[in-house]
Amino acid sequence: MPFSARPTSPPAKQTMPRRATYSFLAGAEFALRNPGADLPGVNDWDAGPNERRPVPVILLHGTAGSASTNWITLAPMLRSAGFSVFAPTYGAIEGAEFPLSAFGGLQKLRNVSVPQVATFVDLVLEVTGAEQVDLVGHSQGCVVAGAVAKHERPGKVRKVVSLASPWHGVGSKRVEWLVTATHIRPLIGTVSKVGEDLVRGSDFLRWLWDPDGTPYAEGIEYTNIATRFDEFVIPHTTSLVAPPNDESYSVRNIVLQHGCMLDFVDHAALPSDPRAVDFVMRALDPDSKKRIRCLPVAPVHGGVLPARLSDIL
Repeated sequence: MPFSARPTSPPAKQTMPRRATYSFLAGAEFALRNPGADLPGVNDWDAGPNERRPVPVILLHGTAGSASTNWITLAPMLRSAGFSVFAPTYGAIEGAEFPLSAFGGLQKLRNVSVPQVATFVDLVLEVTGAEQVDLVGHSQGCVVAGAVAKHERPGKVRKVVSLASPWHGVGSKRVEWLVTATHIRPLIGTVSKVGEDLVRGSDFLRWLWDPDGTPYAEGIEYTNIATRFDEFVIPHTTSLVAPPNDESYSVRNIVLQHGCMLDFVDHAALPSDPRAVDFVMRALDPDSKKRIRCLPVAPVHGGVLPARLSDIL
C-alpha cells in the first residue's frame, strides 16, 4: 500500500488502556490483533493541541517497526498527559500484503523515509494549526527525525527526543545481525538496503552531519537516551553526541543506568522501559513533577520484573 500521511477511512477506535503497558512485546501483539489500526488516541485528527499542550508530538518507529509496535507504552501516556499524538508507519514496502505490509522503516532513508515523514509533519501542522512539532524517535526513527529537523523542515521542529539513536552509525556486522535476528526472510533484501544507510560513514549519515559536522540544528532542543545494554547501537555512546561549543545548540545526553543499575533494558524494548519513558515525558514537559523511576527491567521483553510490579500500578 503506498504511503498515506492521513488515512482516508480511519480504522475503528481502540479503547484507551487504564494503565500503561510496560512491554515491548505487547505492541507486536496489538499490531497482530488489530491490522492497520492506530494505537488508542493516536492520529486523532480531530483532537488538536490545546493551550496547555500547544505542540503536537510525532512518534517515529525504528527499522521493521510501525506506528503501533513501538509506542504501546508511550503513546497512551502522552495522551493521558494531554498531548496530541501522531505516528506514521513510514518506509513500508509498497504493494506488500499483511503481515509484511505492517513493517516500516525498510526503504532508503534520504529518498523515501525522510520525505514521507516531512510530508507527515506538514499535514500535522496544517490540520492542528500548530507552528511546530516535537519528534520522538526510536533507533532509525531518531536519525530520520534528525534529518527532518535539520534539512527537510528547518524551523518546524521544536524538540527531538531520541531513544538509542545511531547518530554515528553502526558496524556492518550489526546490520547482518539485525537481518538474522528478525527471522523475516522475505525482508532480507530491504533490511540490508536500509541498513546501508545506518552503517558508519554512509552517504546518508554524511548528509545528516553536513555541512557543520554535527547531526544537530541550531535552536532545537535535543535529548538523547541510551542504554548500556544496547546490542545493536554499539557502543551505546554512539547515541550520545556532544553539541558543538556553541550556546545556540541545546543537547542533553542520558544513560539510563547512571543512577539505576537495576535497568537491563536492551535496544528493542527501550520505548517501553519505565525509566526511559519518564525521561521522554520530562523532555517534552520540563515542568512536570513526575519522578524518574528506577525499576528492575528485563531485556528483550522490556517489562518490569514481578518483584517490583506494584511500583508502577
